[in-house]
Amino acid sequence: MISLLLFRQIAQLFVAMAMGWLLVKLGKARSEDSRHLSVVALYLINPCVIITSYQLDFSGDMVRSMLLSFGAAVLIHLLMLVLTALLRRPLHLSPVEQASVIYSNCVNLLIPVVSAILGKEWLLFTSMYMMVQIALLWSHCRMLLSGERTISLRNIFGNLNVISMLIGLALFLLHIRLPGLLSGAMESVGSMLGPISMVIIGMVLAGVDLRAVVRLPGMWKVIALRLVGYPLAVLCLLKFSGIASLVPGGADILLISLLAACAPSGTMVTQLAQVYGGDSEYAGAVNVLSTLGCIVTMPLLVALYQL
Repeated sequence: MISLLLFRQIAQLFVAMAMGWLLVKLGKARSEDSRHLSVVALYLINPCVIITSYQLDFSGDMVRSMLLSFGAAVLIHLLMLVLTALLRRPLHLSPVEQASVIYSNCVNLLIPVVSAILGKEWLLFTSMYMMVQIALLWSHCRMLLSGERTISLRNIFGNLNVISMLIGLALFLLHIRLPGLLSGAMESVGSMLGPISMVIIGMVLAGVDLRAVVRLPGMWKVIALRLVGYPLAVLCLLKFSGIASLVPGGADILLISLLAACAPSGTMVTQLAQVYGGDSEYAGAVNVLSTLGCIVTMPLLVALYQL
């Protein structure tokens, strides 16, 4: 069931990517026009997804489950940051490669799959992973790709995505539901996240010689780490640490954390590389090839976790 849904969702995303590629190839847009769509995705669509994911009924069990999910996300990212620090020099990982192996496409790919398999109420646990990752994307990843060597709390907490997480969490804890008109509008805008992100990737890749990119020596090294090496380390952490026993249904909650960790490289890495002048073409190519590879690796990792 999970394998079939993963395959369907990935196939749909690739069709959307092909549409963006065709748009440029037919001369209706330029590859560099995708930067404007990246701004829309980062500062409008992402916040809508984040806030609406918190629109759930409050309960003590839900809070404890959220804390488990949040704690697992922190542990997973710490593990990946440590592994990258250790492997960066021996494997000669560039800033874009480091970002690509650490940060996954946990929004575009995971949200539709979790919603279809477990229901929309489980998306809250996806948002816990997103909360940790977004904070790191706008601090650590931004620093990597921009070349800056300082972290600004103003840039983190002043970022619209982080503000959206805080708003969503406050609404959840205070038992506040958004008005139906506003909630419906935000859900409609948020539903565009997966397609528009892949359209952006397609537009970027339309200006890239993929045959040359595929031959880059670092490409397959990065994809192997993103899809196999790091997810296996995360699987061992979640399966053998015993943290699943801390709350009822902990194994299912951590399954979502595993899915987030073994997803392909994040489209936000490409978008941030565009905004901050990184190698967005290379990041986009890693995203596409890792998305194709995860058709095989994600179901296998889920099967190993469930043994």
